[in-house]
Amino acid sequence: MHGILRYGAYLPAARLSRAEIASSLGAPPLQGSRTVAAYDEDTTSLAVEAARSLVVDGAPRPATLHFATTAPAYADKTNATAIHAALGLDAHCFAVDSVGAVRSGVGALCGAAQTAGLAVLSDIRTGLPGSADEQSGGDGAAAFLFGDGEDVIAEFCSMASATAEFLDRWRVPGELHSRVWEERFGAQMYAPLVRDAVGRALEAAGVTQPDRIVVSSPHARAARATLAMFPAASHPEGLEETAGYSGAAHAGLGLADTLDRAHAGQTILLVVASDGCDALVLRTTAALDARRAPRSVRAQLAAGRPISYSSYLTWRGLLRREAPRRPDPAMPAPPASARREPWKFGLVGSRCRRCSTAHLPPARVCVRCQAVDEMNPERFAESRARVATFAIDHLAWSMAPPVVAAVVDFDGGGRLLCELADVDPAQVRIGTRVAMTFRRLYTADGVHNYFWKARPVEDEEDGEQRHS
Repeated sequence: MHGILRYGAYLPAARLSRAEIASSLGAPPLQGSRTVAAYDEDTTSLAVEAARSLVVDGAPRPATLHFATTAPAYADKTNATAIHAALGLDAHCFAVDSVGAVRSGVGALCGAAQTAGLAVLSDIRTGLPGSADEQSGGDGAAAFLFGDGEDVIAEFCSMASATAEFLDRWRVPGELHSRVWEERFGAQMYAPLVRDAVGRALEAAGVTQPDRIVVSSPHARAARATLAMFPAASHPEGLEETAGYSGAAHAGLGLADTLDRAHAGQTILLVVASDGCDALVLRTTAALDARRAPRSVRAQLAAGRPISYSSYLTWRGLLRREAPRRPDPAMPAPPASARREPWKFGLVGSRCRRCSTAHLPPARVCVRCQAVDEMNPERFAESRARVATFAIDHLAWSMAPPVVAAVVDFDGGGRLLCELADVDPAQVRIGTRVAMTFRRLYTADGVHNYFWKARPVEDEEDGEQRHS
């Protein structure tokens, strides 16, 4: 298998306190919180955010794209193609989904590792109100770019798998929540599979005791039993209490978190116990320090903002609220979307070759020098910008009112009218620094309308927001 060249992770900004859930339902209070995908996020948009930093200019272009989730935005249609378009990947890049089961995440990792590809693991976890799945679940995504050469930050040493058929957790297509059999049964079934796969993987790698271990399993007792096989010093500070269990993405988030803090020459044991067990052994290299993810998992955890339980239920469709007394949005027309794919999915504008004026959306005629067909395409998705002006709209319908519409000016030129995401309206100012984020604007007639919004960020130059 090829080694890991780059990695990235994305945790949505919203945090739901478990004490908030318990208080709303009159249940005993619980500790910690979970990450929550916003009303305009789904597993496709989470995947784009996790993978964006891996395919910037100068990075190797992946030969394949493998997308894993248990909650795909579409059935019948390949979700990986929207991710492919948003990342601006080559048309010859093979893009495929691995969906439906938690173990799909391992399949995506292995598929990308064997083909010098890109693996993107993304999930949104939902349970019935008050259920253990609702409280212990979490939303997020992780991405890994594979290849060879001196830029490899983690090498594959070995892999071993054990597979068995038993009904421990299942969900009928179309249902929002999973069903679980008695916990002791699952623990009994997983224990021998974990011992077998882990033992063979460590033996093949020539490793007696890994330096770090990452365990992911929808069965909490099996995960704890696996961790107990190794000294506490190798255990990570788990993400379960502060972020929750994120399904197909959990192994990727745990691995990303470990790479954030690992040192060169350390061995990492990744164990995924789901419908069997898969154990992977990796060894970090000296290139790790220079190629860590731009934003660590822990930094993203610390940057969250609280939301109410009623907002969570509304966003998940579990609390039906009165619809706006306005016409329903129109379905995005497939031919128009196909014609404008680079703009709609990749935020590709144009820049005049004569006077360097930027145009968003792309144009044939320059607004400044009137040159015709003298444009170069330019991607603005990774560019930072500042709010030039904004309006707070309390009348427009939104699942998280009010809507904040802004005109943003990009560094280096270019102006765009867009919505702001993950924002406190009271904190928006002229000059607020923003970055672009891929979101789902709305869904009409079963068609998801993806485009870009802007979210406030700290200025990289001085570490805090500057207002003009």
